[in-house]
Amino acid sequence: MKNSTYDYIVIGGGSAGCVLANRLSADPSVTVLLVEAGGRDSHPLFHMPAGFAKMTKGIGSWGWHTVPQKHLKNRVLRFTQAKVIGGGSSINAQIYTRGVPADYDEWESLGGASGWRYRDVLPYFKRSEDNERFANAFHAYGGPLGVSNPISPLPICEAFFRAGQDMGIPFNGDFNGAAQEGLGYYQLTQRNARRSSASSGFLDPVLGRPNLSVWLRTQTLRVVMEGHRAIGVELATCGERVPKIVRARREVIVSSGAIGSPKLLLHSGIGPAAHLEAVGVRPLHDLPGVGENLQDHLDLFVIAECTGEHTYDKYNKLHHAALAGLQYLVQKKGPVASSLFETGGFWYADGVDTTARSPDIQLHLGLGSGIEAGMAKLQHAGVTLNTAYLRPRSRGTVRLANADPASAPLIDPNYWAEPCDRAKSIKGLRLARELIAQSALARFVQSEVLPGASVQSDDDLFDYACANAKTDHHPVGTCRIGHPNSRESVVAPDLRVIGIEGLRVVDASVMPFIPSCNTNAPTIMVAEKAADLILGKSASVEPAFVQPAGAGRSASGAGQHATKALIAS
Repeated sequence: MKNSTYDYIVIGGGSAGCVLANRLSADPSVTVLLVEAGGRDSHPLFHMPAGFAKMTKGIGSWGWHTVPQKHLKNRVLRFTQAKVIGGGSSINAQIYTRGVPADYDEWESLGGASGWRYRDVLPYFKRSEDNERFANAFHAYGGPLGVSNPISPLPICEAFFRAGQDMGIPFNGDFNGAAQEGLGYYQLTQRNARRSSASSGFLDPVLGRPNLSVWLRTQTLRVVMEGHRAIGVELATCGERVPKIVRARREVIVSSGAIGSPKLLLHSGIGPAAHLEAVGVRPLHDLPGVGENLQDHLDLFVIAECTGEHTYDKYNKLHHAALAGLQYLVQKKGPVASSLFETGGFWYADGVDTTARSPDIQLHLGLGSGIEAGMAKLQHAGVTLNTAYLRPRSRGTVRLANADPASAPLIDPNYWAEPCDRAKSIKGLRLARELIAQSALARFVQSEVLPGASVQSDDDLFDYACANAKTDHHPVGTCRIGHPNSRESVVAPDLRVIGIEGLRVVDASVMPFIPSCNTNAPTIMVAEKAADLILGKSASVEPAFVQPAGAGRSASGAGQHATKALIAS
C-alpha cells in the first residue's frame, strides 16, 4: 500500500535525486519518496562501461530534440536526456571531471551564489568519491561513487599524449588536481570494471531503508500549491488510470535536470507569466528566470582513418563482439570495460598567448568512429577527436509547447548566438586537427576523413559544423542560483525557489554558469551540498586555493600554469 504523505518528495531519480534519496533518508525519523519517470537500470548495457555507445538514443532516453538552431543554419539536434533511474550517470561516458576553482568562485562573485566558492564545494566533491588512485587535498576514498582509472588503454592513447607534448601541451595525470591543462587519461565513474552510477553508488545500498520509497515509471504532472507554499505533487503512475496527489510535510525537491526541472515548474504555473498564459497554463507565481539561461557545450569532431586495427571499430562485427564479451565476463578487461572516451584533456583556443584564466577547450579521444548516434562511421578502423568550447556566452531557453505534461518541451540552446562562441569553437576544431596530424600519431593515423583536406577556411569549417555539430550532453542553468531580488534568479543560494515555501530545485539547472568540464560530478556535488542545506548541516570549509602572483606558462608555451598553492585563509 503506497503512502500518500512523506516528509520529503524528490522528483527525478537522476544523479542529484539518487544522492538526495541516500542522504535525506539517512535520518530514520523522516520519510522520503523518490519519484522517477523512467524504469530500472536492469539492462546489462547500463552497467557495461562501453554500453554508453548505445545510450545516446533509444534505451534510457526521452528522445527529445532541439528547436531549429538559427545560428547553425536551422539545424535540429538530437538532445539526449536520460529516462532511467540514475539519470545521466546511467547513460553517460563516465568521465569524472570537476572543472577549475575559478568556475565556482565565479558562481559567487559574478552569479550571486553565496557559499558556492570552490573552497565551499570541494568537501562535497571529496565526500562522494571512492578514488582508486588519489588521497590528497583534492581527493578522497570511501565514498559511494567509484572513481577509477582506465582498465585497458590502447597504445594510440600514449601516442596522443606524445603528439600533445610535441605541440607544447603537457601530460597531466589529474585533471581535478592542482592544474587542469594538458592531455591524459580521464578518471572514470567506474568500480570493478562496471559503471558506478548514482543509482548503483548512492541508491542501491540504501533501498532496504524502511523510510525510503522509490516509485519508478511515475510521471510528475505538477507541483501542488496552496497559496505560495508547495504542499505536494500530482503523479501519474504507470498502470493507474487516475492521477494521485501525494503530500509533502516538509519539502518538495525538484531534481529533474536542466530540461525537466524548468518544464515541471512551468507546468505547475511557476515561471514567466506571459509564456504560461500563452500556452494555456494558469500562472500561480510569476518567476521570469524559469527556463532562461540554458547553457550547453557544443561538440565538434575530427574523424581519421587508422593505419590498422588500432581502435575498437572491429568489435562492431559479431564474432569480435562475442570475443570481447567473453573477455569482459572472464577477465573484466578489454573493449567492453572501456568508456571509449577515456583519453583527452584541456587546452586553450588561442594557444600559448592566451589570457584565458583556465583552459577553454576540452578534448575527448574516441577509440573508434561512429561511436555516438549521429556521428560518421568509417568502413575501416577510425579514431575520433571531439572538441568543445567550455565557456560559451550564448544563452538559450526551455519553453512549453503546450499545456500537456506529456508533450516534449521546446529546447533552444541557441548555440553560437554569440560570435565569440563560434570563433572559439572553430579554433578548438583546428587544434584537434593539428593534434591528429602530428608525427607522433603517424604510426596509427593514416589520414583525416572529416572535416577532410578540402575543408580549410573558417567559412568551410562553419558549414561543416552546421552539418555535424552535436550536444556534449551538458545542459545547465535553467533554474539558476542568484540574488533573490534579481529577475534572472530562480533559486536562492540555499536552493529554495524564490517566493515559494517548501520547494527547492537541486540539479544542474541551478548552476549559474556552466563548469569547464563534463557536468555529472558537479551535479552530484550540488546534491551533496543541498542535502546538508536541507538538513541544516555544514561541511568543513577547505583552505583557499590561490595561484601565486606572477604564475603562468613560460613564453615558449611549453610549461604549465604554476601549480596552485594550498594556503590557509
